[in-house]
Amino acid sequence: MERSVIVAGSGGQGVLLLGRLIAYTGMLAGKHVTWFPSYGAEMRGGTANCTVVISDTTVGSPIVEQPDSLIIMNCPSLKRFVNRLKNNGTLIYDASLINDSTCLDGDLANIGRYNLIAIPASNVASALGSIRYANMVLFGGFLGYTGLAEINTAEEALYEMLPQRHHHLIEENLKAIKIGFETVNETKRHGV
Repeated sequence: MERSVIVAGSGGQGVLLLGRLIAYTGMLAGKHVTWFPSYGAEMRGGTANCTVVISDTTVGSPIVEQPDSLIIMNCPSLKRFVNRLKNNGTLIYDASLINDSTCLDGDLANIGRYNLIAIPASNVASALGSIRYANMVLFGGFLGYTGLAEINTAEEALYEMLPQRHHHLIEENLKAIKIGFETVNETKRHGV
């Protein structure tokens, strides 16, 4: 089985870290992975995206034309990538920033083509004390939806991926991941 995902948002939202965490968590779960970053020269505030491929066998190419999943953190990224998503693919997005009044104006006209997972990641992150945890909420949502790995594997990935100077933030990051994970699992349990 092979699963591909594109993570996209603005520079500074933790898009590349989110992609690296997905890849590293997949590797810890015994999968073959690739991580392919792309970002604007201006970084913070510019566009950023990355592609992750997770497979049971060797990954042939990190280039993905039609991903199985998108994790979207802002409106410009939604507009740029939504048409690339496979039919019946999964769109996980930050519902705090992406909604009918802010940017959907027709972008999800073919809503039946996708599995939509709306997670108010920025609102949840703000309630935890910093909007910077929004990427972790979405990471938890991705883990909960895909079943790639459990929270303890994500915790191990955090310790490996975050520099030592940021290890004091791991507890808060884990709270954010757990909320995203549980949000999706609760939705699955209720058939929403």
